[in-house]
Amino acid sequence: MTGHVLLLLGTKKGVFIAEGDAGRRDWALRGPFCETWPINHAIADPATGTIWAAGGNEWFGPAVWRSEDLGRTWTHSSAGLAYPEGETPIKSAWSLALGPDGTLWCGVEPAGLFRSTDRGETWTPVTGLSEHPSRPEWQPGGGGMILHGIVTHPTDPNRVWVAVSVAGVFATEDGGATWTARNRGTRQDYAPEEQRYPEHGQCVHALAMAAGMPDRLYQQNHCGMYRSDDGGRRWESIEAGLPSSFGFPAAAHPRDPDTLFLMPLNGDQAGRFMPGAAAAVWRTRDAGASWQAMRAGLPQKNAYFGVLRRAMATDRMEPAGVYFGTSGGGLFASADEGETWSSIAEHLPTILSVETLVRDG
Repeated sequence: MTGHVLLLLGTKKGVFIAEGDAGRRDWALRGPFCETWPINHAIADPATGTIWAAGGNEWFGPAVWRSEDLGRTWTHSSAGLAYPEGETPIKSAWSLALGPDGTLWCGVEPAGLFRSTDRGETWTPVTGLSEHPSRPEWQPGGGGMILHGIVTHPTDPNRVWVAVSVAGVFATEDGGATWTARNRGTRQDYAPEEQRYPEHGQCVHALAMAAGMPDRLYQQNHCGMYRSDDGGRRWESIEAGLPSSFGFPAAAHPRDPDTLFLMPLNGDQAGRFMPGAAAAVWRTRDAGASWQAMRAGLPQKNAYFGVLRRAMATDRMEPAGVYFGTSGGGLFASADEGETWSSIAEHLPTILSVETLVRDG
């Protein structure tokens, strides 16, 4: 495959774009964009190159930015991106996903879901989720009560999965009209023993869909690593062999459904940094039956950084590239599926998300 890769970085001070050459060896950095607003997540439409960026805070309010020229110019809209009067105002837009029919989905804080059918110009609330019977029982996690993950089915626009902290995974199969909790088999270690496996209330950190197998989902949870082969109806633990059951990001291989990349941290109460202060990306080639630590080129001492839930991604090149950004503003890349790594940027603002856009030709 020929082409070059753009890395879309959401940071606490705007969007940055790193553009690589065809060999993914040399990188040029542009930004910050979006007037240095806090940007939680940036994605692109691979067909058109349009970039969207979700962000804001309690001062600016929520908005989704859009660029039609690979980041050179930007506009933003928050039209419709609000709860009814009397409800807690939306603090920020947190997550984005593009459906196969062109619907743009946006998750917000406090946790809720909106959709746009006009490429982000206007938004409408997905009331089927906000009116779910469990909604009054949702609780904020350490970072707030956020709908931080959205996974869309590659061909069926009616099927969507969302991740909410702290509420768990919910799914719809009718375009958002109704939702069901899909948390069976995931633990809640911080609950009393008799409440360890509730229907909802788990602290999900990341969701990833396996390539070519839409019903295979991977989940990094506050309390373990899991795989589901039935669209999240039942989860099984795949954390054996990992250095920790706690971490944030999970990134799926673009073609192999059995390959997944993780970055476990040393635990939720032990500092939340690289285990042993030595950085490693953990890779499975057998759907979580076994794991291998990939360390070549990564710092092996004094690596006290974390990697947040959206800050890891793969590209669709051959071999696949893998990328992650750190809480300390470092950006790392592998052009050989994690075998070797290099640092491509330092001293950026805290990196909140990493996504890729491959431009062919």
